[in-house]
Amino acid sequence: MPRVPARSLEGLRRRHLLAGALALGAAHVAPAFVRRAAGQAAVPANPFTLGVASGYPHPTGVVVWTRLAPAPLVAGGGMPREVVAVDWEVASDEQMTRVVQRGRAHATPDWAHSVHAEVDGLEPGRWYWYRFRAGGAVSPIGRTRTAPAANTVPERLRFAFASCQHYEHGYYVAYRHMRADDLDLVVFLGDYIYEATTRQNNVRHHGAPECHTLEDYRIRYALYRTDADLQAMHAACPWIVTWDDHEVANDYANDRAVLLNGREWFLARRAAAYQAYYEHMPLPRWMVPYGPHMRLYHRSAFGGLAQFYVLDGRQYRSHQPCTPPWRGGNASAENCAARLDPALTYLGADQERWLEAGLDASRARWNVLAQQTLMAQRDLKAGPGQVFRTDAWDGYPAARKRLLDHIAQRKPANPVVIGGDLHAFYVADLKPDFDDAGSPVVATEFVGTSITSQSGLTEAQTRSLMPDNPHLKLVNGARRGYVRVELTPARMRVQLQAMRSVTDPRAEAETLATFVVEDGRPGAIRG
Repeated sequence: MPRVPARSLEGLRRRHLLAGALALGAAHVAPAFVRRAAGQAAVPANPFTLGVASGYPHPTGVVVWTRLAPAPLVAGGGMPREVVAVDWEVASDEQMTRVVQRGRAHATPDWAHSVHAEVDGLEPGRWYWYRFRAGGAVSPIGRTRTAPAANTVPERLRFAFASCQHYEHGYYVAYRHMRADDLDLVVFLGDYIYEATTRQNNVRHHGAPECHTLEDYRIRYALYRTDADLQAMHAACPWIVTWDDHEVANDYANDRAVLLNGREWFLARRAAAYQAYYEHMPLPRWMVPYGPHMRLYHRSAFGGLAQFYVLDGRQYRSHQPCTPPWRGGNASAENCAARLDPALTYLGADQERWLEAGLDASRARWNVLAQQTLMAQRDLKAGPGQVFRTDAWDGYPAARKRLLDHIAQRKPANPVVIGGDLHAFYVADLKPDFDDAGSPVVATEFVGTSITSQSGLTEAQTRSLMPDNPHLKLVNGARRGYVRVELTPARMRVQLQAMRSVTDPRAEAETLATFVVEDGRPGAIRG
C-alpha cells in the first residue's frame, strides 16, 4: 500500500498554502518576484500552445484564461521558474481595435504559469473578444459573452452540454460540430481528462502511465488542451464546468478510491488533481483549491430566463454502499439494505441545503441542475428483482428522494436535470418514487453521451432497460456526441447530436432525436 511520509505531507500542505496565497494576490505575497516580473522575465517563443478560454459569465464580466506553456508536455511546461507579467485586453470587436478593458496578471510557476483574469466593467448580454500578451508573444483571440442583466428575460439562450472526453478513444469531432452551432454557453459535466488508460486498442495515446503527482496531472491536461477542436470550442464562447471521477481517479468518493490506498495518500493525490484542474480551467479566483479542498459548486444566472446549479457529486458524497471490504468504488447491488440508509448523501449536507435554498429563492423561468450522471432510477436487471449501480444516484436513493420531494413540495419553475458519465443518451421523467406508477412527474432529465469515451452498456442491454424502467423515454448507448439546447420563456428544445464516428476527425453528425419541455409542464415530449 503506497504511503507518503509525514514530512512529505507537511511539505505538500505548506506548498499549497503558499501557492494559494500567490493565487489570491501575488503582488502582496511575493513582491520580489513581482518586481522581477515587471522587468519582463524572458518568455520563450509561442507560450500560448494551450490556447485561451473564458468562463463564468455574469452581467458585467467574465473570467478569461490562458497558460504559458511553450513545451506543454514536459515538466514545467517549458517555462523558467520565474513570475511572468501577462497583459490582457478585452475589445468590443473581433479585430481588437476597440479595447474596452485591459489589465495585467502575474503568471507564477507555483500555478503552472496559468492566468485567471477576472474582467469587470462590461455591458450585459453582449459579445466581446479578448487576448493576452507575454513578452513579445500574442495569444490567439477568443470570443466570450456576458450574461444578461438580472432584471431581463432574454428571448433565447443556446447552450450545449458535454462530458467524458477520453483522449485515447477518439477525436474531438463533436467540438467541430458544436462550434458551428453558434452557442452562447457550454456546460461541461465531468471527465475532462482520464487519469489512466482504460483499454488497449486506442486511436490516440496518452504516452504516459496513470496520473498520481501534480506534474502527471498537469501534463495530462496539457495533452488534452493541445487538441485543436477542443481549443477552438473553448475560444468560441464561455464555459461553466464541473468534474466527475476521472479528473482524480476512477469511481472515487470523497476521501476514498477504488484501491483503498489509505486516506492520507489519496488526499495528497486529490490535492494534486484539484490544483491541476484549477490551473487548466477558466475558474474564478474564489474557487482556488487549498490542498485537497476546492469549492466548485455554484449558481450561474442568465437574466430571468435560466438559473444553472452546477453541482459537485464527488468531493462530499458518502462512500458507495454495498462494496466488498477489500475495495471501494462502484458495486452492482441487489437486495443490499445499506443502499437505503437515509444518512447517505450524494452532495453532502452543506451542498444539499445550498441547493434547496437556491431553488426556493429562484425567480428564473428555468432551473437547470447540472451534475455528473443519471439521476433517474435505472434497474439493470430484466424481469423480477432489481439491480442498481451504486456509484450513481441509485446508490443514494434517500438523498435523491429528499431532493425530488423538495422539488415536488416547493415547485420551483421548470426544474430540468442534465448529466453525463454513462456514455449514453438518456431522457427521463423524474419522480419522487420510481416504483409507484402514480408518483407525479416533478422534473425532466437529459443525459448526454460521451464526447469520445467508449464502453458502457451494449445495445441489447439498453433495449432491455425499457420495460423495467417506464420513466425512461429514450436510451441509446451506441453513439458518441453531445446535447444541444435552446431555451426560450415558453419551452426548452433539446437535440441529441450523434457523431457518425470518432475515429475519423472529419466525420459528420446527425440529430438522433429532438425533445421539447414546455413551460409549466414537467416531462419531455418527443419532437
